[in-house]
Amino acid sequence: MTDATIGFGSDFKRLTETVGEILAIGAPSLSRDVTDATHMKSAEGWREFIANLKDGGEISVEIQSKPSTPAYLAMVTDFDNDQPVEYTIEFPDGSKWVVNAFITGFETTDPLDDKIVASATFKITGKPVFTTGTGA
Repeated sequence: MTDATIGFGSDFKRLTETVGEILAIGAPSLSRDVTDATHMKSAEGWREFIANLKDGGEISVEIQSKPSTPAYLAMVTDFDNDQPVEYTIEFPDGSKWVVNAFITGFETTDPLDDKIVASATFKITGKPVFTTGTGA
C-alpha cells in the first residue's frame, strides 16, 4: 500500500488565521551552502567540501480571494511591513512547518471569465520548524 496522499485538507495560516481559500502551497525550499575545502593533498584529487550556512528558502502560496477580505488585506499589510510574521503550513496528516517570513512577492490575477487569484512568495528568516503529525 502506498504512503502517497493528495494535498486536499492542507492549510496555510498567518499566525492562527487561515489565509483565504488555498489552491496550492509550495513548502520551504531548504538549502545549504558548502565551502570547498580541497587542498593539495586531497585524496586522489577529489574535491572535499565542508557544510556551511543553511537557508530556509521560500514558500509560495496561491489563493482565491476577494481583495476586500481580511486575509488579503493582511498580506498587503505584511508586504509593507519590515518585520517577519509567523506562518504555518498544515498538511492533512497533521504535520506542519512553522516559519517566520517576509512577503517578497505578491501578485493578483483578475481574469475576465475566471476567479481572482492571488499569489504570494515568502522568504523564510531563521530556522523553519517541522513537526510530524498523527499520520491520519
